[in-house]
Amino acid sequence: MLVLPVAFAVIGVGFLVGLINGIGIALLRIPPLVMTLGMTGVVSGSIQVITGGMPSGACAPLLQRLVTAPSLFGIPGVAVLWLVLGLVMSFLLGHTAYGKALYATGANPIVAALSGVRTGRIRVVTYGLSGALGSLGGCVLLGYTGSVFLNLGEPYTLPSVAAVVVGGTRLSGGLGHYSGTMAGAFLLTVVQSILITIGLPEFGRQIIYGLIVLTLLSLYNRNADGI
Repeated sequence: MLVLPVAFAVIGVGFLVGLINGIGIALLRIPPLVMTLGMTGVVSGSIQVITGGMPSGACAPLLQRLVTAPSLFGIPGVAVLWLVLGLVMSFLLGHTAYGKALYATGANPIVAALSGVRTGRIRVVTYGLSGALGSLGGCVLLGYTGSVFLNLGEPYTLPSVAAVVVGGTRLSGGLGHYSGTMAGAFLLTVVQSILITIGLPEFGRQIIYGLIVLTLLSLYNRNADGI
């Protein structure tokens, strides 16, 4: 029964890493991409030091059952969690003061600050929540794969960005809905299934994801410029 305490501890560590990212970006004015890449190196190096580069052990059977076993109406636990999390995030972003402040900060941080929004605090909290949700995703992925190895989530980095872009979220901030991200993830899952069915290797799928992101970003930027 140590699965839940360990999962909460992992989510807490992810929240802490996200907070450090947010503090570096909001207070120290480090560019977000540089800060994120730097913390990625720190976290990856720390994992290798702790594990000696050879992680051992296996996924807890309870975690694997919670993620893969049918739960509500025969739906796998991972799908139920995805739907519940989608509802929670949609409410948080669309119907709370925090969500409105986050959209305002993303759209125009100067105007938001002049309107009384504490943009620095919003950024720090948002990065913290992002780290916590990333850790939750890692726990779910571990339960789904049932195996432990370094770079477990690396193949999902580009598809996760692609899902956000396909869902209509503007990467510069201020525009987008979580429901759109869910729809984008669902669409990319269908595309991935088709690519796997036709026998396209992993590198080919990564190329297609990259092209999708670049194409949609180009179209969004052209629309934003009124071209």
